[in-house]
Amino acid sequence: MSIHIRIGKEKLLLLLYFAGIIFVGSLLFSLPFATGSGGMRYIDALFTATSAVCVTGLTVVDTLSLTRAGQTVLILIIQLGGLGIIAFSTLYLFLPRRRISIVTRGLTGDYTVPSFEFRTRRIIAQIVTWTMTLELVGALIIWPTLSNKGYSFFDSMFHAVSAFCNAGFTTLRSGMESFRDNVMMNVVTMVLIVAGGLGFIVLQDIARFVRRKKFHLTYHSSVVLRTSAALIMVGAAFFFVLEYNHAYSEMSSGSKIMASFFQSVTSRTAGFDTVHQAKLSSMAHFVTIILMFIGASPASTGGGIKTTTFYLMLLTALRFREGGGVLVDRNRTIMPSSIFKAAAIVVRAVLIVLVVTAVLLIAEQAHGRSVGIEAAVFESVSAFGTVGLSIGITPTLSDISKIALISAMFMGRVGLFAMAIPPSRLSAEPYTIAPKADILL
Repeated sequence: MSIHIRIGKEKLLLLLYFAGIIFVGSLLFSLPFATGSGGMRYIDALFTATSAVCVTGLTVVDTLSLTRAGQTVLILIIQLGGLGIIAFSTLYLFLPRRRISIVTRGLTGDYTVPSFEFRTRRIIAQIVTWTMTLELVGALIIWPTLSNKGYSFFDSMFHAVSAFCNAGFTTLRSGMESFRDNVMMNVVTMVLIVAGGLGFIVLQDIARFVRRKKFHLTYHSSVVLRTSAALIMVGAAFFFVLEYNHAYSEMSSGSKIMASFFQSVTSRTAGFDTVHQAKLSSMAHFVTIILMFIGASPASTGGGIKTTTFYLMLLTALRFREGGGVLVDRNRTIMPSSIFKAAAIVVRAVLIVLVVTAVLLIAEQAHGRSVGIEAAVFESVSAFGTVGLSIGITPTLSDISKIALISAMFMGRVGLFAMAIPPSRLSAEPYTIAPKADILL
């Protein structure tokens, strides 16, 4: 493949891949076999397909109302979406008989780390193998617990795939709320969520470190692990304190701790809940919104602005000194381009959330429904962060609001990635120096 590769074509194929699966999924869900009756309204079918492909978990139709065939289609779509943008990029950029050009290597480098080895088939095999293995192991571990409750192995596998893909869909009656005090179900579900949310690059790095094939983790992996651990711990502490005498008041001390950790973990793009979100306090909703907005890590099954973006913005805010020119962390110099990219991601994310929230408020008011600002922001951030948590307003929303959430899910899952891909044609900007502009900050 020559250096004249058109990046714009790759961006188009990326969008078409996800849009194509959404379209096919929406058609299948609108057919009678999916529900056993007349099928879904197309807007609901489109919403369900988008939520599944973008591994969000917001629902306008109860998953239990789908036939087994409909649930099978749903979990297959979740798996395709859950493999993530990094898997699609790898499959596209490293198709057989294609050589890695300088431009291709540079594009991939934006979503990996410099030490990542470019071995096409091996990378693809690892992504697929690790995904299937972790999901199968998780399903086998929780199978005895679910079997005692009358569930089939299909339900166990469905839950494991949905958890690892951070999707939040479930075929369990009352979802995880019915297993609120079950340690096995909580722990396995949280482990699958965290594993899927760390990213394949980090999982590979950890595996190589454990096997002593390298002496230390990469800076990227270190940032992801430290940030993820801090968010989980701090989030759990907040939920424990805030809900101790509120939503968790009737639980035992052990269950309160477990529920706090589960809420902290699931808020970063998973979508399951052991306590219904409507029962939580407004302050707990605020903490949940922050965690949903941050999301998971790059090259993972989760969404949001990503843990590395949050870390970099926090690092810049706390350590950057006016006139310093450089930012150093753990003896590593942070490139200005990384800071610019992180800032761009945050601003774009905020704009998406603001627009979607405004549309929800206006659309519901026009239909004579009252949706508070708290519920609207919660729903918008949940859609953008591909989380799937809801205070309970999703099924009652108007069609315009559903379209707004569909757009938010697609932008949160695919749009930000697509916008980060360089333009198709070479620009003169990198090779010219424009006059400096003075602006007061």
